[in-house]
Amino acid sequence: MNDRVYVGNAGKDAPLDRGWLLGHFKDAGDPRHSEDVEIKWGVHPRGDERAQWVKGEERTALLVLVSGRFRVELPGRSVLLEEQGDYVVWGRGVDHSWFAEEESVVLTVRWPSVPGYAVADDGRA
Repeated sequence: MNDRVYVGNAGKDAPLDRGWLLGHFKDAGDPRHSEDVEIKWGVHPRGDERAQWVKGEERTALLVLVSGRFRVELPGRSVLLEEQGDYVVWGRGVDHSWFAEEESVVLTVRWPSVPGYAVADDGRA
């Protein structure tokens, strides 16, 4: 296999690294290593929520609903994603949290890929 190519399945690979498929946290020799962007395949049971708000955000993020019903909390605003393909984008400096109103699958793209933001008590980002 070419060491610059990786072929996988998001549903199988995501649980191996808290949902993250690509980012700075992958080994440097892995084609999924990137300091430019992070990609996450998030599978969330109904009622799943982020343990605490992300504060002091240094990245821009795009979150796309694949299936389910998913709410993103932003300062002074709650965004409900309920149709496949609904998405929200927020930029640097925008704190956020989330809640799965139904079993949901979401694709998150964040940039740049920087260390931090994992919730220490449960490991969810």
